[in-house]
Amino acid sequence: MRSARRAGLPRLGGALLALALAGCFGGARRHEPPPATRVPAPVPPVAPETVPDAVPRAEPRAAHGNPPFYDVFGKRYYVLSSSVGYVERGVASWYGPGFHEERTSTGEPYDMYAMTAAHRTLPLPTYVRVTNLQNGRSCVVRVNDRGPFVGNRIIDLSYTAAAKLGMLRDGTAMVEVRALEPGAAAGATAVTTAAAGPAVPPAAVPVTAAPVAAAPSPPAPPPAALFVQAGAFADPANAERLAARLRGGGFTGVRVREDEIAGRRLYRVRIGPVAGVPDFDRIVADLERVGVHDARLALD
Repeated sequence: MRSARRAGLPRLGGALLALALAGCFGGARRHEPPPATRVPAPVPPVAPETVPDAVPRAEPRAAHGNPPFYDVFGKRYYVLSSSVGYVERGVASWYGPGFHEERTSTGEPYDMYAMTAAHRTLPLPTYVRVTNLQNGRSCVVRVNDRGPFVGNRIIDLSYTAAAKLGMLRDGTAMVEVRALEPGAAAGATAVTTAAAGPAVPPAAVPVTAAPVAAAPSPPAPPPAALFVQAGAFADPANAERLAARLRGGGFTGVRVREDEIAGRRLYRVRIGPVAGVPDFDRIVADLERVGVHDARLALD
């Protein structure tokens, strides 16, 4: 599992740490060091662009890494019973050399050159398409670990997946994560259910991708205009009140967007557009300081 060490958070005492991790995740706890101190990646065995995307397939729900809920540093996370309909937008990070071959939450060794990822609440394993909203690149990965537990990061990608998305240099990117259906084609956007049942032994689940030609990904669309969504309301008056409060608090680029969903009007308070992850992080932190705690990434 992606843990406190990658977050740069304090480590727990030995016995307490071992008990907490064994009971909740069955995997090593890791966190990627900050970009400035990250261990340089060794030369990959094959060029990342030649590694095929993960291919969604039906797998039993892993015996390890799927508790109903777990706690990390005072925050409780609830593991989803299904990935059906799951779509999330936010900031992705990646982890690599310091954790290569360590144990993941499912008990499999982490392979930084495979197409895998860590997520806090999706069932393990789940297949997802991750799209870099800043450059339009996308890839499919198999989620087999827990994390990241740093700020507002929503997914931690392997070295190869991050390379495919063009985010190695910056270390982070604004992305969309969308669950895929087992057996779906590489470009499909259907969603999936993670079947319950005993875990597949790690040896039966290949985690290192072979250097064969990858299935074609969908063509990269133009980068979307990205915003921070501070709230969504059925009552336009509530949306306007929040927008006025934010403008009065010094926020710029605040607007109320009106949408119709399933025949109902929804009024979304948005700030932006945002230029990149540092801008997004700054706005989210400023919103936290004024009592807005559920801000998220949105696009037009």
